[in-house]
Amino acid sequence: MNVRRRLIPAAAAASLGLGALTACSSDSAATGNTDKFDVVASFYPMAFIAEQIGGAHANVTSLTEPGQEPHDLEISTKQRAQLEEADAALYLKGLQPAVDEAVGQTGIKTKIDAATLTHLEDHGTGGHTHEGEEGHSEEGHSEEDEHGRDPHVWLDPVKYAEIAQGVGKAFEKADPDHAADYKKNTEALVTKLKGLDGDFENGLRNTKSKVFFTNHAAFGYLAERYGLTQEAISGVDPDSEPSGARVRELQQEAKADGVTTVFYETLVSDKTAKTLARDANLKTDVLDPIEGITAKSRGDDYFQVMEANLKALRTALGAK
Repeated sequence: MNVRRRLIPAAAAASLGLGALTACSSDSAATGNTDKFDVVASFYPMAFIAEQIGGAHANVTSLTEPGQEPHDLEISTKQRAQLEEADAALYLKGLQPAVDEAVGQTGIKTKIDAATLTHLEDHGTGGHTHEGEEGHSEEGHSEEDEHGRDPHVWLDPVKYAEIAQGVGKAFEKADPDHAADYKKNTEALVTKLKGLDGDFENGLRNTKSKVFFTNHAAFGYLAERYGLTQEAISGVDPDSEPSGARVRELQQEAKADGVTTVFYETLVSDKTAKTLARDANLKTDVLDPIEGITAKSRGDDYFQVMEANLKALRTALGAK
């Protein structure tokens, strides 16, 4: 086994399932001092996938605290030391520049960039352009990497499964003594993700509308996978209000496309969404990009929150 042995055993990791990520800790002291395969993950979607695949053999910690907006993360000296002591780092290059820099500067042997395990695409702001109109590039909000690619790939269960398969292979190579278990756990996770994909495919096949409004253009992959169109509302600052012209434009589009709901999320302000909803006489609801799990989340883990997202979309889009 090529994993460095530790002196202090960690608490047993949660088994593969739909429970909360109980074994994932944000305490830097929890990493680098165990007799398990120590994995530092950049934020929740990476930590969840590492925990599910690592199972009882892995000790997974996250650099991003629960409830912390991952895009704003800055790496502390303590966290840099945490990375140096880990057996593996799992991150998504392009989403958190501070993490990209820190991982690149460490001597950690196993560096797993999830962005290399699937195909990232350029979704722009997520808005569609009508004939004779310009796109919404100035007011639409979308985090992109240096190549203009959308990093929110975990919101597509099919692409998330591709990442899971790549992570599983990396774990098998880094910790060959437990390769059989990593392979089994990976297969189980991929099977669940295929089931989730089927739920979304069936649940969103017949809807009155295919357009949804959100204040954060994080749902490009989900929209593309299931034949939907997302429209981002405002600019980079989540607290900024849309301009009068943008509100009028969205009001017209809401009428034309049968939009009933403006979605906001759990980790940023709902001010923008509620402003538009009030002015356009629309409802509001949560569509969670699952960048972190908090007490406000509609579920305890990725699968539960994704099912809640599906329910919200079905209601907003008038699913039959």
